[in-house]
Amino acid sequence: MMFQTKFSYLVCFLLIMFCISCSKKYYTLQTPPNKEQLITGNQFYKTVADWKWKERDSLAVKEILSGNIPSFLKKFVRINVSCFDSINNKTIYAYYYVAPDYLSIGNDNDWARIPLTPMAAQKIADTFHCFLPTKKMVNDIYKQSIIKLEPVPMYAFRDSSVTMWQHHLIIEGQRKLKPGLIAGIKKDVVLSEAVAKSSKPDREAIYGWHKLDEKPIQPLYTGHINWWVDYSHGIRLVYEKVWVNGKPMLYTDVLSNPILKRLLCDEATCDFYRYSY
Repeated sequence: MMFQTKFSYLVCFLLIMFCISCSKKYYTLQTPPNKEQLITGNQFYKTVADWKWKERDSLAVKEILSGNIPSFLKKFVRINVSCFDSINNKTIYAYYYVAPDYLSIGNDNDWARIPLTPMAAQKIADTFHCFLPTKKMVNDIYKQSIIKLEPVPMYAFRDSSVTMWQHHLIIEGQRKLKPGLIAGIKKDVVLSEAVAKSSKPDREAIYGWHKLDEKPIQPLYTGHINWWVDYSHGIRLVYEKVWVNGKPMLYTDVLSNPILKRLLCDEATCDFYRYSY
């Protein structure tokens, strides 16, 4: 009987691993077709050079929702994760798809990363059936990234569009056109229970900007008001479905499950699913 039980577990494990190995390595983000000449990344930053955050957010949302995103950014890559179910004494395997870089505007030849408020980010995520990552997910993405770059802090005019553009160019100078999943270059705007539990209203949570030793410069932080955006912030989109043991589930269902939530979240409670806008 014990042999049969162990054999059954082995067969189940092999089937799960087979399903995961046969799953798609990529997911293509569906956006509106580009029917007209859209502004490039360079043109965007020239336009918003002296704009305030609200006007910059508004133009960015308009451009991105119209499909003005470089094509390489639409090819989401798979992140594999697992957790142990101590109740049933088994390992749970899952995967989800993330954008290979931070949210950007432009075409493949002229594009730029655009820091946004969580309100703008959430509106874009909702439209494209995506969500924002948690702190744990940021760590998992970093570990599985192909391109890891040393963070480059900047200290003057941190919230200006000019500094955002300069920081993008610095990252590109480091990247040297190498393709693939990139991490360690921005602080992620993340989902966190700390936002809901904060004694101050209208908070945003940021985390990450990993150094090459895998330690983040930015611990989980909710000290900023939600309209604060600076050059170091980045928006990473994650497709809303998570494949758990080969079965697709909405991320909200995963996060609300007392066992499965550990696939995506390492906080005590994981019930902050989205920002309001």
